[in-house]
Amino acid sequence: MRTVMVTDKKLEWFEIPDATVLGARSYLAEHESGRGASVRVLNLCRTGRYQGRGYYVSLLAEARGDRPIPDVKTVEDLKSEARVQALSAQLEALVRETLHHDESDLFELDVYMGRDPAQRHQALAEQLFAKVRAPLLRALFRRVEGRWRLDGLEAIGIADIPAQHRAFLLEAAKAFVAEASAPKPQRTGAVRPRLAILWDPDEPHKPSNEEALQRLLRAAPLVGLEAELIGPDALERLPEFDGLFNRASPEVDGVTYEFVRRAESLGMPVIDDPESILRCLNKVYMHELMSRHRIAQPRTLVVHRANVEQVVPSLGLPCVLKLPDSGFGLDVVKIESEGQLRREAERFFKVSELFVAQEWLPTGFDWRVGVYDRRPLFVCKYFMAPGHWKVNQVAEGQRLIEGKTEAMSVGEAPEQVVDTAVRAANLIGRGLYGVDLKQVEDRVYLIEVNCNPNIDAGNEDQVLGEALYREVLGVFARRIAELRSGAARISAA
Repeated sequence: MRTVMVTDKKLEWFEIPDATVLGARSYLAEHESGRGASVRVLNLCRTGRYQGRGYYVSLLAEARGDRPIPDVKTVEDLKSEARVQALSAQLEALVRETLHHDESDLFELDVYMGRDPAQRHQALAEQLFAKVRAPLLRALFRRVEGRWRLDGLEAIGIADIPAQHRAFLLEAAKAFVAEASAPKPQRTGAVRPRLAILWDPDEPHKPSNEEALQRLLRAAPLVGLEAELIGPDALERLPEFDGLFNRASPEVDGVTYEFVRRAESLGMPVIDDPESILRCLNKVYMHELMSRHRIAQPRTLVVHRANVEQVVPSLGLPCVLKLPDSGFGLDVVKIESEGQLRREAERFFKVSELFVAQEWLPTGFDWRVGVYDRRPLFVCKYFMAPGHWKVNQVAEGQRLIEGKTEAMSVGEAPEQVVDTAVRAANLIGRGLYGVDLKQVEDRVYLIEVNCNPNIDAGNEDQVLGEALYREVLGVFARRIAELRSGAARISAA
């Protein structure tokens, strides 16, 4: 992969033999966008100002099909206190083990493409670069009650590099280009594209049971792929693969999201893609999007502190409250009195400025339509858990109790159910989605579009059997082939 390095302005001392170095104005003035995914853009500008020059380098790189480091999402993440807190928790053990400074309660660590110019905290520098794909980082650590923690992150620019560190930066940049350009290790046997299937064996509510995962592994050679199960500790192995299929529950501030972000930055097909995760995990966004496109939903109110008293007059009792990012039926509460409404609303407001209230539509089952690559893949009826009003009954500290699943062919399902599901899913993207709907007499209502839907052996595959797994992996095989074909055409041009 060719590397272009973009600086705020052209610097005589910064020359990298195997990379193209451009000033920001030159890069932004380029009008050609035909280089495609074979170009990695290392943005060494200051990116802290929204819509500043450095910001636009990453933004236009994405628009042109280049692969910017950092991408715009990373630039925005660096401004998020919640993101810094999540990273602090992930790095806590390493920080406790390696950071020992008694002179002050503040410590700054600069990281140049995963390297520490002071050469005292290399392991920490590598982890910061692995988790925050920004080439030039400054991390601020603060000691609180005798323990160090990450307190802030900033993407710095090449103009912030002190003169005494220039030689070190040049070596770090040369090493980065050499590593990025190095061919993947040759594999023995038949050379097939490699697909990583991410799963977490310790996860309580897995989106695929172990038999389904084994069926995916067996299906891979039938569509020309080599598949391997990887766990949450395999982030640094991603460059070994050509695609990523996520079978771990996605959380925006969790390790799964790091995997899908990294996979996308490497230019490989990835499901779930980061944009789908962000869209599907927020029920407020979902309601606004579906309303704008006139997809029928239960009567809904987006609740904030100023309108909470309108919930009962608008929706009646009982009604349902949902936190924006609730999943598996967690933090989805049936409200049967105004007192309960006030208590639960106050609990929700401690977590989110907004949440969703919906009318209660009692049904014996929910429709689930699996939509994949913009087409219906499977249709199921998810019956309510025994003695419960939801398909999943989840009590804290107890096992998940599920209602039975009854699959049918797409052609057997009501046309209105399938059409509504496909329309809704296609507003999110072209990944793999589980669309939940309720049917009341002749009316169909969208409940939500889920990324990372369940595919369990014995449930969603009741009709298609092994063919379901071949269909899922066949899309990866096609997308990888298309990418390779495009790269070959660019190389030959």
